[in-house]
Amino acid sequence: MTSPVSSGRARAIGGIAVVVVIAVASARTMIAQENGAASSASAAAKVSSPGVEERLAELDQQIRILKRLRELERDSAAAEAKGEARATAGRQGFLLRSADGRFQLRLGGNVQADGRLYASDGVPSLGNTFLLRRVRPILEVTAYRVFEARVMPDFAEGRVQLQDAYVGARLLPGIQVRAGKFKGPVSLERLQSQADLLFIERAFPSSIAPNRDLGVSLGGDLFGGGVRYDVGVFDGTVDGGNTDGDAGDNKDGHARLFFTPFARSGGFLTGLGIGVAGTLGEEHGSLTAPALAAYRSEGQNVFFSYRADGTAPNTAVADGRRTRIAPQLSYLRGPFGLLGEWIRSTQVVNRAGALATISIKAWQATGSLAVTGDQASFTGLAPRRPVTEGGAGALELVVRYAELGADEEAFPVFADPARSARRAREWGVGLNWYLERRVKIAANYLHTTFDGGAATGDREDENAILTRFQVAF
Repeated sequence: MTSPVSSGRARAIGGIAVVVVIAVASARTMIAQENGAASSASAAAKVSSPGVEERLAELDQQIRILKRLRELERDSAAAEAKGEARATAGRQGFLLRSADGRFQLRLGGNVQADGRLYASDGVPSLGNTFLLRRVRPILEVTAYRVFEARVMPDFAEGRVQLQDAYVGARLLPGIQVRAGKFKGPVSLERLQSQADLLFIERAFPSSIAPNRDLGVSLGGDLFGGGVRYDVGVFDGTVDGGNTDGDAGDNKDGHARLFFTPFARSGGFLTGLGIGVAGTLGEEHGSLTAPALAAYRSEGQNVFFSYRADGTAPNTAVADGRRTRIAPQLSYLRGPFGLLGEWIRSTQVVNRAGALATISIKAWQATGSLAVTGDQASFTGLAPRRPVTEGGAGALELVVRYAELGADEEAFPVFADPARSARRAREWGVGLNWYLERRVKIAANYLHTTFDGGAATGDREDENAILTRFQVAF
């Protein structure tokens, strides 16, 4: 059966066609009258007839076009009645959807071309460079409006790594099951898509929370979206780790609660969200795989790592309980945004029989302001006047302060104070220009100071300038 919308369009096009036909008939009558009087008309009147003929040709062409449009409308209505799939392209990527909407295939992607420049001479172990930070095609499938699957590899930086590969089911609004490889529900900024980050690189707390892990989780939104919960069991990975398997039997439990109690109040606190997350598990490393993390600055230079040279006396390994706790908050109102979080990771570490429980702590506060007045959002800023529609896009100013510190118990037995800093403090500013949603040009300046980390005392300050051109959909 033809839909009401399709019928309406067909009637409208048919009406236009009738009007055009009447106009053509009238024009032909006028020409006939002119031809009847041609014997007594002057030579100047005869000259005007070719212009009328040209107009008739134009009208005839318009009739042909309208007929073709009607044929296309009939074909589209017939395809919909038969239940044939429809292909579309837009801001959400390339979509292939069944007529009833129960099945959908989405193709998306993200490419980030970065530049890194270090103003300090003695700090960087990485040189000034251009690089492809992320090259990620995305395939998403929805079946029966309930089941989902996502696959996202990454081909950046000269290697191939599987980022996401999971299946899931949305059984009820408050019950969503997921199994495979995906982000663990811990760090607030880590849960944000890398295409929507305020700064080019994530802050220190994200380097303590797990990145991606293999496991199964249960989550959903309760009380009309006022409460978000997530619980799961994962293989377990090091701080900031992206794992593809687990050699041991021990697993990590993850849990998170996030509240937006004023979401429907319409008042000043509408955009406030607060939450807490944590993990609990066991980790036991080896000389070849110590299962301990190293920590990097936003310029991607390692400033803290445990002792590890592959020999028993000089290699520290994970050897016991690991816990994480992560309170967090966000606030979004109009063009202003704020994200803050604190996280502590505690791990039992063993070196040549010496045991210690060592904590790594980090926190950050990041603010943003859309100077063009666009609405701040956790899922990325969408310009009201994008460049592709004749506008200037959207400009966003961002500022950040962050710290990361290690327990004094880590030195000098488990970490070398001449190579690993006890603390790093960073402040940064940046500018994001959104040409379209997720199509942006970004620039950051980041200044990081260190306590310790060098044979002569404090590691030299790091001054990094990062740039990015991103196209994501």
